[in-house]
Amino acid sequence: MHFAQYYLDCLSQASYLIGDKTTGRAVLVDPRRDIDDYLHDAEAAGLRIELVVETHIHADFLSGHLELARATGAAIAFGEAAETGFPVRRLRDGERLSLGPDDGEGVTLTVLATPGHTLESICLVIHEHPDDEVPFGVLTGDTLFVGDVGRPDLLSAAGHSAQDMAARLHRSLHTKLLTLPDATRVFPAHGAGSACGRSLSSETSSTIGDQRRFNYALQPMPEADFVRLVTAGQPTAPGYFAHDAALNRDGHPLLESGPPPALTLDEALEARDRQGAVLLDCRPLAAYTRAHLAGSLHTSLDTRFAEYAGTVVAPGTPIVLLADPGTEQEARLRLARIGYDHVLGHLPDPSAVLDRTPALTRSSHRIRHDELDARPTGGGPADPEYRSPLQLIDVRNPAEYEAGALPGARNIPLAGLPHRIDELDPSRPVVLYCRSGNRSVIAAALLEARGFGDVCDVVGGYEAAAAAAGVG
Repeated sequence: MHFAQYYLDCLSQASYLIGDKTTGRAVLVDPRRDIDDYLHDAEAAGLRIELVVETHIHADFLSGHLELARATGAAIAFGEAAETGFPVRRLRDGERLSLGPDDGEGVTLTVLATPGHTLESICLVIHEHPDDEVPFGVLTGDTLFVGDVGRPDLLSAAGHSAQDMAARLHRSLHTKLLTLPDATRVFPAHGAGSACGRSLSSETSSTIGDQRRFNYALQPMPEADFVRLVTAGQPTAPGYFAHDAALNRDGHPLLESGPPPALTLDEALEARDRQGAVLLDCRPLAAYTRAHLAGSLHTSLDTRFAEYAGTVVAPGTPIVLLADPGTEQEARLRLARIGYDHVLGHLPDPSAVLDRTPALTRSSHRIRHDELDARPTGGGPADPEYRSPLQLIDVRNPAEYEAGALPGARNIPLAGLPHRIDELDPSRPVVLYCRSGNRSVIAAALLEARGFGDVCDVVGGYEAAAAAAGVG
């Protein structure tokens, strides 16, 4: 058997190539949109990709099923409950996919219908030989992660309550996955950092036995307790999730390669003023905070670039990249992985351009956590009409905030900030903080671009403040 896991750190996303070496037949599961690595490895191993399987309709990245179908002629398959805008093979619960010879020997995949994260979610049990008592492993998609389970709340806007989906997830876990032998390897679709769950491990594989013992959501408990547990404290979903889910369901343009064209500063500003383009600065945080183009947004390539870009930039918005020389193609590709294809071009060597145009340049206002003491954050006069002049905003996720926050802080997660800006008063100063100082800079850039004049963030974020206070 040929088995390969492809893990994409920047999106915490995993895809899998499984093939039978005797026949050369192969299946690719949950592919990303840039498919060259898959094609190269399949050719090197003497494999033909005959089927592309999606464990569910993904929301956090744009899948590569259409690109692979064009490149290889492979069929596209989803769980039986999937509704798509293009022809697919529908995989039934219990269906066996044989990659081996006609005699039934060889690599076999068994489909498990596991609704809960989504209605059409499936898992694939891999047998190297059909009569093996212990499967080689199971591809669990977003149903079961290492250390967590899939969030059940993403379909709530489509008329399915998080509680109903959580109950389905509980049944899928206990009647399907947890009936597998403990030695069965677990290969999920995501790892730590993904917004598809709450507390995913950095490990990219595990076993059913270890998850049974150590995964908080798989401990013995009534279904009602499980529902309460997995519906609480989920991170706010980035704004692009609904956009990507629709494209993965209905179809999307095929990926185009090549670097974005170079633009002059005048052309970049004209694109902003006439086409509504966003100037997206993807240089490292230190370079951005030292000097950036007024009104630009920020998310660095050395962080979760695409996810944060999809949080602060609305889908379909034209984009001009401000990237360090040689990184513009990487930025464009990573945006394309979440379906953000409307990149008009890039500004070559933006740091040098900024040095030549001081009138257009701004620097970020950052303070230390101990400087907050000099700025009132609440607890003022008893008058109910009193408003502290300072708006202290914690842009971490709800679970982080509930575990400990700065006094007087209000929680507006970064992913929700674009839709909740109206809750803030642009005439009053705003101080932002996150865990370590990355998300707060992204949030500050967004507020500055929306016209807020007095915005700063806390260097080092809550970690620095907690360390100084001796909080673990």
